[in-house]
Amino acid sequence: MTERLILHPFTGAEARQVADVVRDGQEHWAADYPQIGEQVGARMFAQACEAGLDPRPFGGYEIRLAETGQAVGGIGFHGGPDENGAVEIGYGLSPSARGKGYAAEAVRRMIELAREQGVKTFTGNADLDNPASHRVMAAAGMELVRQDEKLVYFELPLS
Repeated sequence: MTERLILHPFTGAEARQVADVVRDGQEHWAADYPQIGEQVGARMFAQACEAGLDPRPFGGYEIRLAETGQAVGGIGFHGGPDENGAVEIGYGLSPSARGKGYAAEAVRRMIELAREQGVKTFTGNADLDNPASHRVMAAAGMELVRQDEKLVYFELPLS
């Protein structure tokens, strides 16, 4: 939890609902949630759970507004730490929740969680033409380390 957000760890069943956009019983979802990115991340988590793997705490989380409980986005790790102790993050917000600092706030909480789990390096990337996401990672304390023809890469050493 942060000052304004609840990062709710998905269960496999919740992730499947987001992946398949099953709105029945999901009155707490914002009207424009989930977006494609949240569906993809939730599907990856649901499939891992369905295969008998539980990646938590390195799984997916639903971003909810603390004040109302409304789900407005998703955030999660792309798996546990690699052989170098690095994790990669992915996130997305519904259009109605963008521009309010929620993404950077959620990323900062995930950095704390990674640090608590002994992760050595926190990483993320965004499309070259997505400057809003570049600003999110920079606002969360991550540094631009490289870019290629498609992506911009950020990281933050934690140890």
